[in-house]
Amino acid sequence: MQRLSGARLRAVSTAASAALVWSIASAASAQAVPAADQAARIERLEAELKSVEAELASMKAAQASAPVTTQAPAGAPSSAAYAAADVTSPPNSARPADSGSPALQTVLPRSTGGDGSSASVAIGGGRPTIRSNDGNFVATLHGVMQFDAAAYDQDKSGPLTTDQRRDGPALGASATNVDAAHARNLKDGDLFRRARIGIDGTVYGDWDYRILFDFGGTGTENTGQVYETWVQYSGLKPFRFRIGAFPASTGLDDQGSTNGMPFLERAISSDIARGFAAGDTRTAAQIFGAGDHWFASAAVTGRTIGTLNTGTATAVAQTYGDQLGFVARLAASPLYGKDWMVHVGVHGSYIDRPADASGPGATGSTAISSKVIALSNTPELRVDGTKLINTGNIDARHADEEGLEFAAQKQNFFLQSEYENFDISRDDGFSSPSFHGYYVYGTWLITGEARKYNAQTAAFDAPPVNHPFNLKAGTWGAWELGVRYSDMDLNYHAGRAGTAQLGDSIRGGEEKTLTAGLNWYVNPVVRFMLDYSHVDIDRLSPATSASNASTVWLGAVGAQIGQTYDVVSLRSQVAF
Repeated sequence: MQRLSGARLRAVSTAASAALVWSIASAASAQAVPAADQAARIERLEAELKSVEAELASMKAAQASAPVTTQAPAGAPSSAAYAAADVTSPPNSARPADSGSPALQTVLPRSTGGDGSSASVAIGGGRPTIRSNDGNFVATLHGVMQFDAAAYDQDKSGPLTTDQRRDGPALGASATNVDAAHARNLKDGDLFRRARIGIDGTVYGDWDYRILFDFGGTGTENTGQVYETWVQYSGLKPFRFRIGAFPASTGLDDQGSTNGMPFLERAISSDIARGFAAGDTRTAAQIFGAGDHWFASAAVTGRTIGTLNTGTATAVAQTYGDQLGFVARLAASPLYGKDWMVHVGVHGSYIDRPADASGPGATGSTAISSKVIALSNTPELRVDGTKLINTGNIDARHADEEGLEFAAQKQNFFLQSEYENFDISRDDGFSSPSFHGYYVYGTWLITGEARKYNAQTAAFDAPPVNHPFNLKAGTWGAWELGVRYSDMDLNYHAGRAGTAQLGDSIRGGEEKTLTAGLNWYVNPVVRFMLDYSHVDIDRLSPATSASNASTVWLGAVGAQIGQTYDVVSLRSQVAF
């Protein structure tokens, strides 16, 4: 039915009413017509009027449902291929929306502007998206809330003479509840691990962008910072060019979305690898390309974005020289079938110039390298932010990291593993250390779904939720079981217990973690995760003498400062 303007609607209504009144008056004035015939004629005309009024009401309702027209800039290039794409998952993104999201849930009506352009608003998987009709302009809002709670079960603190669980400034202690006078007590509690809000999309067809802020943290929340912000040219498919701040592709575990990974945190070895020369909030320029069964990327990386210290609002000191690194990755799924596939890959990072944090020494002082590299991490949970394995600062000229990737999927069963090796070229005359780590995990989707492979990142994301939780319908979402074992060894020529650390030895410690997890995907937006981890840390005190130990609180010389503990953790998540 053709749409009418408000003025035309009123004109039609007035004309119809006038015609009916005139007809009734004429009928009443005709003396020759019997009264019975006049009454029948009047009833017939009244019925016709009601029909006209009903049609006018329907036309008004249709007119009222039309949205306000949004016009794209004149002369915008066309993109027929993208116009047909799912607006809930903007193309060309290295971290697209979770694969479990439905294609399209709600679409508001759209109207055409005077120049033929139009716009629509859609909500898919909980994400509001504004999109021009030709697909050249897209803007999608994103939000993530991950609220973690944990309870640690560890030995009670003992006397200072026997309980050596300590960490001091020399090893980069990060948790505020750690001090020199008390044995470490990992704190039960909760925190917002991630609290993100942002927008990404496309402009003029071939240009993509993302601006994302994060207020979550480790141990405590952050004051908020730019987490990702970049611009990308995608006009030479299958290759794309990106520059800004983002995690360059450094591995299989790294590229899986944190909204869909099967455990609360990445394995410690892959987390150290991703932060080696890339990782979160690091500036980078990257070229990457992908097909259905291959992925390749190369990037040059720089500094991490400066932030304010939590709670103090004081700026982080500027370095005397920013880090310069290079990252590359090649992955493929050469074997695949209808319901199975095998993924293999290699990746590597090279730090050509470590960051210079302290600058040149004072005039006349002994020349000491101010460029250092330190490897450390929190044991696969962030409620307590203490780093229990830590190499401390290592004077370095260069450093490199190499990794191997493997994954296999058969229907709702999944297996994934990576191995990482780290080499640091020392600048202090001692031999150069090497460290290594690995993890392996398997998952089983009890409800029959399968994790989705994202060819644009060569990584696996969350499964689709085929039957979202609904009590009335008797559906219960998707359920997943997972088990992971990880091992990260930051020792180098560590020596024997009871002896001092000498020469080139590094006592960073070795961590072994066994984790079992249960995940409930309520729907594509809401998820709950329950993890149980058994953590075993073997670490000798890095003290070189009794005086050194008492000064920087490293525990007695050669003492065991590691520990074994268990932890239960729960995550509540909303992500769109």
